[in-house]
Amino acid sequence: MLVFRGAQVADGTGADLFRADVAVDRGRVVEVARHERLIGSRVIDADGLVLAPGFIDMHSHSDLQLLAEPSHEAKVCQGVTLEVLGQDGLSYAPADDAVLAQLRQQLAGWNDDPAGFTWDWRSVAEYLDRLDKGIAVNAAYLVPQGTVRMMCVGWEDRPPTPSEVDAMKELVARSLREGAVGMSSGLTYTPGMYADTAELVELCRVVAAHGGYYSPHHRSYGAGAVEAYAEMVEVSRGSGCPLHLAHATMNFPVNKGRAGELLSIVDEAIAEGCDISLDTYPYLPGATYLSALLPSWVSEGGQDAALARLSDVDTRERIRVELEETGSDGCHGVPVDWTTIEINGTRRAENSHLVGHSVAESAAAAGRAPSELYFDTLISERLGTSCLMHVGHEENVRAIMRHPAHTVGSDGLLVGERPHPRAWGTFPRYLARYVRELGVLSLAECVAHMTGNAARRLRLPDRGLVREGYRADLVLFDPEKVADTATFDQPRSRPTGIPYVFVNGVAVVDDGARTSALPGRAVRNSHTSGVVA
Repeated sequence: MLVFRGAQVADGTGADLFRADVAVDRGRVVEVARHERLIGSRVIDADGLVLAPGFIDMHSHSDLQLLAEPSHEAKVCQGVTLEVLGQDGLSYAPADDAVLAQLRQQLAGWNDDPAGFTWDWRSVAEYLDRLDKGIAVNAAYLVPQGTVRMMCVGWEDRPPTPSEVDAMKELVARSLREGAVGMSSGLTYTPGMYADTAELVELCRVVAAHGGYYSPHHRSYGAGAVEAYAEMVEVSRGSGCPLHLAHATMNFPVNKGRAGELLSIVDEAIAEGCDISLDTYPYLPGATYLSALLPSWVSEGGQDAALARLSDVDTRERIRVELEETGSDGCHGVPVDWTTIEINGTRRAENSHLVGHSVAESAAAAGRAPSELYFDTLISERLGTSCLMHVGHEENVRAIMRHPAHTVGSDGLLVGERPHPRAWGTFPRYLARYVRELGVLSLAECVAHMTGNAARRLRLPDRGLVREGYRADLVLFDPEKVADTATFDQPRSRPTGIPYVFVNGVAVVDDGARTSALPGRAVRNSHTSGVVA
């Protein structure tokens, strides 16, 4: 039996910390003793340290890298013990051979497309079984609505036929029965963005019936942000489906200081009985793939069709006008400011000089128009380029993280020359900057947002709290020393002050050292499939 001796326990409920000995045996917490000294075969001196439930990353993009690099140092060293995959309406299951080939190309800027990787799944069940072969952290999966639309409708920008709606509903239902915990959308990404509100309501009725929740990347974080949030609330009302707003923020100059408008929408809906939560990351820049800025019509028909349009002179000018003058739907209805778009990952060596520079900077150095450099880079990279978007506002970030329905999601991409540091730093950054330094949240509140709040959204009956009978997903950290060290220049840097992390009772970080253990497994939707991880 393992005993944490004399820890300050942040139990995940938001209640005040208390001193206790905590015992773990056979992968579960077996005793929380406030007034007695426990004996174990191994005792970890936790004096001066905080023992918390393992952190839950509610929005991650580790779908592929968790399998390609299962040691997963970026997350386990932050104290993450569970990630939610399948985000933004685009991931690799369910798929057939043709759709999988499209996804591998479209998502290369997010996840890479590793040489020699074995793609031995097509269904959600098979993907979760692949996770069960051994990963560093536990993982839950959202069925991606954009991928479902690819499977049943294709890449066309049109309403689905009644038979196609039925096919999508059956595919969503099957994926939930196979263990998906809900459904995601990426409503600024093709082809998911082609779905109208009524289509989303129909799919969300299926999600609700199978005990899941809906997690949309909604239609605009820019000019139409308020309206886009309101649409997602209407989807929840119309379907009866719980709603989790992914990377909920208010970005671009048009939304400076407007976080209160989002929170009012959320509070009014909750007061009416809607089940709503949200997640954020504690940084100002966002990250995506570079081609996501394009108007949606450019991508109709798939990547090859998009590349053909980008190669046509007249079509390029039409795209430029939408990007720079009108504001494309891919750029959230805001005319693009090329000084805010920083390329942070390329696939071809001849384009690596662009990394770390804005499109405006690289275009000026080359004596070219920014749009021309942008188009030619997309063609050269076959759309496989990633970027940072420097469009956030600190006051919005702080206001939203205070909301009681808030959870934490890194939205971290793990590939590219300079990935966003949130992939390596999100959770310790909350504890260091927003708890210790700024006092935006108390330590107990912050831990609850990272753990108990998230576990409730996922409807996990035995995770997210330090409580007898619960799974021993645990993190021990020094509240005075915990800190993120990842920066935009050096993004792959481990945090400090987190000496112990346990997943299912097995140490994945032990006295500051990453172990070789891979105790993580798929966490399935037990409310529909009857399968518990």
